[in-house]
Amino acid sequence: MTALICGSIAYDTLMSNPGSFSDAILPDQLDKINVCFLVPEMKREFGGTGGNIAYNLKLLGDDPVLMATIGLDGAPYLEHFSSLGISTRHIRTIQHAYTAQCFATSDRNNNQIMSFHPGAMGFSHENRVSDARQEDIKLAIVSPDGKDGMIQHAEDCAEQGIPFIFDPGQGLMMFSREELRRFIDLAAYVIVNDYESEVLAKNSGLSTGEIASQVDAYITTLGEKGARIYLKNGEAIDIPSIPVSQAVDPTGCGDAFRAGLIHGLTHGFDWKTSGRLGSLMGGIKIEQMGAQNHRPSPAEIEARFEKAFGYRFR
Repeated sequence: MTALICGSIAYDTLMSNPGSFSDAILPDQLDKINVCFLVPEMKREFGGTGGNIAYNLKLLGDDPVLMATIGLDGAPYLEHFSSLGISTRHIRTIQHAYTAQCFATSDRNNNQIMSFHPGAMGFSHENRVSDARQEDIKLAIVSPDGKDGMIQHAEDCAEQGIPFIFDPGQGLMMFSREELRRFIDLAAYVIVNDYESEVLAKNSGLSTGEIASQVDAYITTLGEKGARIYLKNGEAIDIPSIPVSQAVDPTGCGDAFRAGLIHGLTHGFDWKTSGRLGSLMGGIKIEQMGAQNHRPSPAEIEARFEKAFGYRFR
């Protein structure tokens, strides 16, 4: 059995300015700002929440079903996934839009200016979960994507009887109180980071305890502090982070955590082991630049898990 990943595909264009933004921005002239930054270093990475989760599940030996939209410039991404053996059969190409893209420029002080173009994400609702009914799906995740698509896929999963994880991520602010409560009502699990947890509580009007009581598990990732899993019975499980050789780039760490968690849930692991596998995957990812450049084998993942936690997860 496999997992259905409903979420974005995007290109991340990362640029570096050797100077400081503050040298070019005059605080008293912000009403008529007009600046240009030299970026001698630039690289393009494969990203997007859905793409990143599917990538990490493949590293774990799974065959994820990714349901996403890509634009007229999507051929390199499709070729990338095909080369890795990741199915693209449920990735819809939107010929009149570009693939979602994030443009990020950093200066020497690690300040960052970002722009995001949603592009083909805005048509994610054209994909329907019923299109994947021939797949042997045990679990789904509804992760950041176009607003209409996220709503549609949550409703579709509920209609198809597929338990799903609600992962609002960066899309959290798109939804009204009523929409957030509907997601929580339909979902089997909810996952957010610690900041998003506070925003979700504020915008939904539900406390952490109230959300946890309505789902089978409410998972909050805590960065270098690991994660906490609140179960419906009131139990809270603390998941530690793992030691890393060097924290190079946090981009995509949360998605790697989600992949480890999903692998555990679809293979019948207990919550502690599933959470620890998520923590391990996040730790492996942070040691590499970019969201899809780490390439440990399943055997290497198993060995590192045993070293970190003292037992094997398989």
